[in-house]
Amino acid sequence: MAQMGFFDFSDRYASLDAKKDPLIEINEIVPWEEFRPLLEQVWRKPERERKSRAGRKPMDAVLMFKMLVLGALYNLSDDQVEYQVRGRLSFMGFLGLGLGDRVPDAKTVWLYREALAQAGKVEELFKLFDHHLARQGYIARGGQILDASIVPVPRNHNTRAENAAIKDGKEPEGWKDKPAKRSQKDTDARWTKEHGKSHYGYKNHVNVDRKHKLIRRYHVSDAAVHPSHRLQANDCRAVDSQAVDQLLMRGNTASGVWADAAYRSEAIETKLEASGFTSRIHRKGKRGKPLTEQAKKSNRTKSTVRVRVEHVFGAQANDMGGTLVRTIGLARARAKIGMKNLAYNIRRLGQLRRINPFPA
Repeated sequence: MAQMGFFDFSDRYASLDAKKDPLIEINEIVPWEEFRPLLEQVWRKPERERKSRAGRKPMDAVLMFKMLVLGALYNLSDDQVEYQVRGRLSFMGFLGLGLGDRVPDAKTVWLYREALAQAGKVEELFKLFDHHLARQGYIARGGQILDASIVPVPRNHNTRAENAAIKDGKEPEGWKDKPAKRSQKDTDARWTKEHGKSHYGYKNHVNVDRKHKLIRRYHVSDAAVHPSHRLQANDCRAVDSQAVDQLLMRGNTASGVWADAAYRSEAIETKLEASGFTSRIHRKGKRGKPLTEQAKKSNRTKSTVRVRVEHVFGAQANDMGGTLVRTIGLARARAKIGMKNLAYNIRRLGQLRRINPFPA
């Protein structure tokens, strides 16, 4: 086998560019340095708090952020991110690493994301990129579409008594004396039913603009229903109005709000009207009072717009390696899901620029 020459890495990376490597495109369209100040607030101690300059220097903040973006783009575990960076030329090129450069290990990736999660900074990173989208001409247009998708997590094998205690906000009996067991239990995730199937995990509530199919706002909750209202008795798809408050935005150029029938209630309709929004939420029939033909026709018309949000969830589930979250706890789930939403917007910006490099 021939020994690699000095220019082999750059030559092979150039060939990836010729093959339209998506990571090269992402590197070109994302202003990575704009994230640095916020990242270093979390990852670097102020000079006055540093005891010594001895020891290995911390990894570059932008490099570590890009590692997290890779994990979100391809739904990789921390071990897989490390492995893929070591083994894939496109990943090394994306990070600006050469064959002899130090690669962050899985533990380092975990520690950096954990710091972001505990500081609650992922949403700020998401907003920073949204400002960049606006500067590029991709402002929220055409109205907003609200929806939620279940994000699965590995299932806990608890007894009924343990699940009942967790649901009541209590620690199950015996767990206090078994810290190793307790550390592996996600007491924030919840069970829910959708289309007759049981799911365990969290929910990713999103606001997607009609024009560009970009996520403009998001809210992460457990998968269970904690509604302040219900559409009808035992309707498991009733929506938490707090999530709606988190999602609605005034910056969209149009007033329309689209959502499925789970979002329709007197309280939400009143809220929309008072805030100057135009409700395009689906109507739903009630027992003994089915929908009229006119209402069914109206729902079908609304569906032609509302379906665009399904493209977002479909991209995350199919094109970005799935949505399974392997972390434990709501704070970490918020960080992982928030990074997934940010990675989707980064990927979507590349698609939009190919379609129309100069948006109006």
